[in-house]
Amino acid sequence: MSVPDAPPPAAADGRTNRTSNWNVPNLITVVRILLAPVFIWMLLADAGHDGPLRWTAAVLFVLAIATDGVDGAIARRNNLVTDLGKLLDPIADKVLTGGALVSLSILGELPWWVTIVILVREIGITVYRFVVIRQGVIAASRGGKIKTIVQSVAISFALFPLWTIFGDWIFWVNGILMTAAVILTVVTGFDYLWQAYRGRKAKRAGT
Repeated sequence: MSVPDAPPPAAADGRTNRTSNWNVPNLITVVRILLAPVFIWMLLADAGHDGPLRWTAAVLFVLAIATDGVDGAIARRNNLVTDLGKLLDPIADKVLTGGALVSLSILGELPWWVTIVILVREIGITVYRFVVIRQGVIAASRGGKIKTIVQSVAISFALFPLWTIFGDWIFWVNGILMTAAVILTVVTGFDYLWQAYRGRKAKRAGT
């Protein structure tokens, strides 16, 4: 979760202190990134079967994705917001979700077009944000936040081999969740671009 800029604290002599990049929020973000190759290896090593590696991989993904927002909350509460943190946070999100989606497609459990649509949107919007960051940041919309939650739930359901417990009907649940994730991903992507266009247009009109 990206966090807004926070003014750095002023020192006693009036100088501005720079927040160190070596802090707890950034460490949490780095751990999320490092967990990605671990759960991807476990998932692919088990070849999609319902063994202990598959279950462990799914648990690691849930734990990693659950920390999304924790790092940002700690950074805001303790005035530890850094440019490095704002850079690493979306990268961590994309590495986790992208790694999971690609792995599921490699295993033949998720159509490649679903993975491609989601990744094109996520990577495209992330790159666009960095390109226009000097022109101002568009805050995450409610739809964007809902999209992130639905994506996380859909991918988590797809990773856990729940069919071994509930039967084949769970595939219908997975399909519905992933369909909702794709729809929200596309809709919120276009909404973000529209809001960005309106923002640039309003800025030009005001100059």
